[in-house]
Amino acid sequence: MKKIYFLCTGNSCRSQMAEGLAKKILPKDWEIRSAGVEVHGLNPRAVKSMAEIGIDISENQSKIIDDNYLQQCDLVVTLCGDARDRCPITPSSVKKLHWPLPDPAQATGTESKIMEQFRSVRNQIESKISELKNFE
Repeated sequence: MKKIYFLCTGNSCRSQMAEGLAKKILPKDWEIRSAGVEVHGLNPRAVKSMAEIGIDISENQSKIIDDNYLQQCDLVVTLCGDARDRCPITPSSVKKLHWPLPDPAQATGTESKIMEQFRSVRNQIESKISELKNFE
């Protein structure tokens, strides 16, 4: 079983969306988790943007990095520079990818404009996860 970990600063938006999308897109024999270097709680707009495409992450919890799981992963994906820079050391056998995506929680403006940012980041994550299907 392949193990993948999506990491972000607070495990509230990008990494949560990545976990939900990966569970839908990637093979069922993959173990998929997300976490943060801090715990910020689940962002309701992330939940809303995922629900729009039929993925329910409303019961997810914001979690801190589990070092034991991290050390066993085949792939670690950081979704922001902070997570990349603060991620604990992993064995050389763990492949790392960095997807420097903007934090939709930092979006400003009308609710419509903010949700556009969440959808844009969600769609970028979905595209990148689709490319992982053939990860070896």
